[in-house]
Amino acid sequence: MSGTKKPVTFKRLKNQFLSVVTNPFNLIVFITLVLLVVLIVIPLLRMLQTTFTLATSEIRRVPGGAAGDFTLYYWTRLFASELSATKLWKPLANSLMIGAVTSVIAVPLGAVLAWLMVRSDLPAKKIMGLLIIVPYMIPSWCKAMSWLAIFRNSRTGKPGLLEGFGLMIPDWLAYGPVAMILTMVLHYYAFSYIMVSSALRSVNSELEEMGEIQGASKLQILRKITLPLVTPAILSAAIMAFSKSIGTYGVAATLGLRAGYFTLSTQMRAALEGSSDTNLGYVMALLLIVMASGTIFANQKMVGTRKSYETVGGKGTRHTPIPLGKAKYPICGGLIIFLVIAMVFPTLILIMETFQVNTGGGYALSNLTTYYWTGVNDVTNQSVHVPGIFNNPEFLGALKNTILLTVITAVITALCGQILGYISARGRNKWYGKLTEQLVFVPYLMPSVAFSAIYLAMWSKPHWFIPSLYGTFALLVLTSVVKHFPFASRAGTANMMQISSELEEAAEIQGAGFFRRITRIIIPLAKQGFLSGFMLVFISIAKELDLIILLMSTKNRTLSYLAFTFSKDALPQMADAVTVCVLAFVLVSYWIAYRFGGADVSKSWG
Repeated sequence: MSGTKKPVTFKRLKNQFLSVVTNPFNLIVFITLVLLVVLIVIPLLRMLQTTFTLATSEIRRVPGGAAGDFTLYYWTRLFASELSATKLWKPLANSLMIGAVTSVIAVPLGAVLAWLMVRSDLPAKKIMGLLIIVPYMIPSWCKAMSWLAIFRNSRTGKPGLLEGFGLMIPDWLAYGPVAMILTMVLHYYAFSYIMVSSALRSVNSELEEMGEIQGASKLQILRKITLPLVTPAILSAAIMAFSKSIGTYGVAATLGLRAGYFTLSTQMRAALEGSSDTNLGYVMALLLIVMASGTIFANQKMVGTRKSYETVGGKGTRHTPIPLGKAKYPICGGLIIFLVIAMVFPTLILIMETFQVNTGGGYALSNLTTYYWTGVNDVTNQSVHVPGIFNNPEFLGALKNTILLTVITAVITALCGQILGYISARGRNKWYGKLTEQLVFVPYLMPSVAFSAIYLAMWSKPHWFIPSLYGTFALLVLTSVVKHFPFASRAGTANMMQISSELEEAAEIQGAGFFRRITRIIIPLAKQGFLSGFMLVFISIAKELDLIILLMSTKNRTLSYLAFTFSKDALPQMADAVTVCVLAFVLVSYWIAYRFGGADVSKSWG
């Protein structure tokens, strides 16, 4: 009978096995999945295992315990001991409060700006729309440096701009939660703006016009029609802003530690730097991962249930600007003032402070110098014994490391992204395509500082034929590459989805082998997508601090870490000069990515 199944024989199984293993695509899929497991799953499991394994340094605290024994000591010490309030509950409460307040302020602010730019008849929208997203291009820790340049008080020994004018700046304003929240609001409002404006552009204005025809006021239209349609985007922006805020390290360390204000991320680094609390730090890292991934999954669950919010139809979209009437120009003026205060003024003060002999001492010629740039001491300043950055070996070394790290990481990540994208695109609706997408998504769930803690736990000891990578440049590259897999894979998938599989099928019919099809069809057509992915990863690495802060060594310092170090050492002019160089590097990279690479700056990692 034609429907009778052929018996399973050894020869048949052997032939099926050989057909699978001799297929180059199958081999690539297999090798990729193995590498993803080794680079993502195993490090996470090893760190989890470490938190349940008694370390030699803790034997004396666990009666009858031996090194390597299974133990709940680190978990009970963190969650249920006399130190829990200091080590966990207070920093955790601080992190949650910072994240919640930042989201509550930043998301509505970004949503209002998005509505003004997309739906209203506000003048000069093109240039203002660009200026609104510039803060998103600037690393959040750079904004923290700008905050210090303005509000720093003599508590650190170096007064900022306002104290130089004779204003007494209280500690609660200069440092701590207020400073952290306002700094992160000025970063994540742009993140919210990008998400909500994208959603608004997909909404056909005919829906609002129909409401207006029915006699609804502008406020009713906004509340009953527009707001429900963009609710998923607003909800996603809130969840993402909260998730990123609770896991941030650069802002928390720059503005919080000066006032003794710890968050979970700064407490985690303090534990990892201590010789006796390393495993405790890994428990905190896992807690950060659970919190961040939980918020993201909650976002997917809530947004995923809103199936009725359909904003794109088959007829396309049409946008008719809503007139603001007499309020148009006052709103425009207020927006310009906001952008000046949020972006232009802080950056200008940051730059000007690099030329001051004494911060807060004004801008008279007697207090101006180029020493912190050139290293040529044209004024007498006996308190500074560090050469200016252009003659500073530390700066030149950090610049070299930054360029090497960005280029090497961007090339490897962009290449991996195209391979992962090829597997996901060709394996769509197949088990290996779905598994690849799920494994690649895992690093996205983890805050950067927690992810680096995983790699610190995994690769600080020899494994198999791989020696210890602790303190090496290779560990920086490896961590940066894997952390950026989700974004590189997404870019690669979008790129490969545009290349029809029919082209490969036609070539295969003509007798072209797998590698010939890859080199003659896929690679030439994927060049633009590769360049776009390269530039976006390049920019993300150039401004990265949280991801590399735990992995730094004297020889591997980057510009962002050097600026952080100078600031911690009470050398604000030096820190500001390095920060300005990072800003210039990032903004020029953005321009190149947009102008020549066709990269969408809104997709870069903020």
